[in-house]
Amino acid sequence: QIFTQPINKRRFMAIFFWACFVLAMPVTYGDLSYSVAEEMRLHSIIGNIAKDLGLNVRTISSRKARLDFEDTNKRYCDINLATGDLIASERIDREALCENKASCVLKADLMMENPLELHRVSLNVQDVNDNSPTFKNNLNHIEIQESTERGSRFSIEEAHDADIGQNGVQRYVLQKNENFILSSGNNKVELVLENKLDREKQKDMNLTLTAYDGGSPQRSGTVVIQITVLDTNDNAPVFSQTVYKASLPENALLDTVVLKVSASDADEGVNGEVTYDLGHNSKSDVFSIDSLTGEIRVNGQIDFEEKTSFQFRVEAKDGLGLSSYTKVTIDLTDINDNAPIINIKSLSNQIPENAPPGAEVGIIHVQDRDSGINSKVRCLIQQNVPFKLMPSFKNYYSLVTTEQLDRELVSDYNITITATDEGSPPLSSSKTVHLTVADINDNPPVFEEQSYSAYVTENNKPGSTLCSVAARDPDWRQNGTVVYSLLPGEVNGAPVSSYVSVNGDTGVIHAVRAFDYEHFRSFKVHVMARDNGSPPLSSNVTVNLFISDVNDNSPQILYPTPEGNSFMTELNAWLSYHIVKSTDPGLFTIGLHSGEIRTQRDISESDSMKQNLIVAVKDNGQPPLSATCSMYLLISDNLAEVPELKDISYDERDSKLTSYLIIALVSVSTFFLTFIIIVLGVRFCRRRKPRLLFDGAVAIPSGYLPPNYADVDGTGTLRSTYNYDGYMTTGSRTSDFKFVSSYNDNTLPMYTCHVLLQFFPFSCQS
Repeated sequence: QIFTQPINKRRFMAIFFWACFVLAMPVTYGDLSYSVAEEMRLHSIIGNIAKDLGLNVRTISSRKARLDFEDTNKRYCDINLATGDLIASERIDREALCENKASCVLKADLMMENPLELHRVSLNVQDVNDNSPTFKNNLNHIEIQESTERGSRFSIEEAHDADIGQNGVQRYVLQKNENFILSSGNNKVELVLENKLDREKQKDMNLTLTAYDGGSPQRSGTVVIQITVLDTNDNAPVFSQTVYKASLPENALLDTVVLKVSASDADEGVNGEVTYDLGHNSKSDVFSIDSLTGEIRVNGQIDFEEKTSFQFRVEAKDGLGLSSYTKVTIDLTDINDNAPIINIKSLSNQIPENAPPGAEVGIIHVQDRDSGINSKVRCLIQQNVPFKLMPSFKNYYSLVTTEQLDRELVSDYNITITATDEGSPPLSSSKTVHLTVADINDNPPVFEEQSYSAYVTENNKPGSTLCSVAARDPDWRQNGTVVYSLLPGEVNGAPVSSYVSVNGDTGVIHAVRAFDYEHFRSFKVHVMARDNGSPPLSSNVTVNLFISDVNDNSPQILYPTPEGNSFMTELNAWLSYHIVKSTDPGLFTIGLHSGEIRTQRDISESDSMKQNLIVAVKDNGQPPLSATCSMYLLISDNLAEVPELKDISYDERDSKLTSYLIIALVSVSTFFLTFIIIVLGVRFCRRRKPRLLFDGAVAIPSGYLPPNYADVDGTGTLRSTYNYDGYMTTGSRTSDFKFVSSYNDNTLPMYTCHVLLQFFPFSCQS
């Protein structure tokens, strides 16, 4: 039918956007409806939300199911997330909620997150007979002229029962008497004069009228009708209208005249003087009536959000007690007196900076207690931030990102959300939320210079500082912590680590050995800067080292050959260290000449607490001789909590290997001590003779030097700039290192200490 008529552009666009909105609505499982008896006991079970939605209890709990009731801050019922039961949490009074309405329904929104899902829940509040019929007064006085004819009717104000339906007033019973019978129906209660009155026979009479409801158990209320027989007054007041209606804006000022009722009486004198009074079920704290003029005025605070209309009865009574009633209906009109309320339903306090555009970070709900156009709300973000609000449904908005975030540019956002209604004048409210951008490792370290150059004179002292490199990483904490290391390389066939070293924390490059200008004049070192992110990022830089010459070579006689001993004895005693086997090959590394065991990456929680290393030590002889040892390491934050090292298990093969190592160690140690004694004796005898190793004019052939040879003043096989303390447990073959520290240059002349770590507790310096 739509397409059979010409469609203008505006109508077509409206139909198109409506269809898009319907298709964009999330899938729901339909509304839920439950019947609830008023005044039910707290924590009583109304129904099972999980069962009725076809969901399991774990889903209800994980998706944070909750109820929001419309137009009220009260929570009449809650969801037990452990069982999925809908339970009563506050007193439900049907009369307070719906007064005399036939249907009383509480509506709530059932919301679940991840994904966002909404269901309508209706609670049909069923009336129970908890109120008795009541009359306005306990005594109703009627004055009747004795001339009143049989069949005359006298109106009696109805009893009021706050309950409805069968629980409301059902019937009336009049005390048996000779003159009156009761007529009730069509919302009227009347005394019908059956037999004429005789003032001289009976001037006054009291009749009891009882009202019964239809509840179970049945309740009742009574009123005493006091009848005084007077001389003739045969006309009751008559209202000009059977129903009076008026409209009143909410928040009307006190004493504002709402309307005026008017009744007339055909009688004269005192019998025709009419006074007005409000009926029994009126709200005396909201409205009042002038008893003489019939003006109804505002007597209290009126709020459209609390109640939209009022209905009550007005009584007109003449001077001798005849009365009549009329109905008054006052409808309230809404004014824009409530600002929108912004509720943060869900919010992620931290957002990873690699979150894609459109990522949802929060759910916002906006509500306005006003009605009609005054309740329509627009919600927006006024600042220039990479976020926006996406309308969802029924005043729900999703707070999403609009572009890629960068923590290094902006790490925190304070987002102000403003909600404005469409009333006149419009009202608005704001709420600010704080969001933090979480760092990811997306920036590699960057060196301050593209390359570095260092100049050093030959014969420098081992351990002296050559230069320093510096790299910066803008990432946060460990993602921005920079560690420096040398890249593998060779200088004249030897590893670069035998010439220089770099401090992993400061980037300072030190000389490991003295340089000889006559041997080489320059070389390059590649330094890597790596952060501690996961995965780590790195960058490299080239350091050019230039060696300057000093006059350190005197002329040397080539022929005849000077007398002297061979220097090969000392060179054969240079040791190198290698890790043969380890529990985690990538966790530890050992200094080739120093024997220092260091970690080459951060220790994580996934690494084993127990680590096993097998270290081999080789000399530079021909053929080379070697020895091995096993080291058991325990990784712990607190050494006091470390278990006894004897609890570390080992197999029989390790025991056999240890026996072989003991034999080898004793043999090598005996040979080595003998060798040291001979060398020291020869050096003592020749201490005043000139050194021919480096002081001569003739360069020593490279074939005599070990591949990884590092000159450390020619005094031994280990650098004199380190001092090591090894602390071991005692009396156990599972002895192991507890702590290792290094010292400065001020150490004693070095000597070599070989220890089998599994068997001998020791403390030595080298």
